[in-house]
Amino acid sequence: MGVNYFTDEQVEELRKNPYVKNVSNKAITYEEELKELFLIDYQNGLTPSMIFMKYGFNPKILGQSRIDKFVQRVKQQNIRSERFSDTRKGNSGRPITKELSNEEIIKRLKHQNKILQQENDFLKRIRFINKKQISKASKTKAQ
Repeated sequence: MGVNYFTDEQVEELRKNPYVKNVSNKAITYEEELKELFLIDYQNGLTPSMIFMKYGFNPKILGQSRIDKFVQRVKQQNIRSERFSDTRKGNSGRPITKELSNEEIIKRLKHQNKILQQENDFLKRIRFINKKQISKASKTKAQ
């Protein structure tokens, strides 16, 4: 196993914490409330390890690298308009075409049509060049 993985006992201990949304041997997901509380305490001068201990976490279990990355992530998420909310469900995958307006559908189809026209023009040029080369080759053989 990797260096930063949790043992089964650590997973069970972390799972009991009310500020843990989900935990596995590889990763931990925190509740939005913890991120809000963490930011307030961090801005008031508490160290990250002290904050985690305040909210029932053992910093040794989490590890310094995980704590440092959490601090960076909280700072970045604080700047976003969504703040600490989980945006993975709403932004994952390709957008469904059913949600597009008629104008957006028309715009996409026009764009797709333009691409297909360019492809056709390209293939016509290739055929024309090939025909020229074939005719040149046949003329040189005839002479």
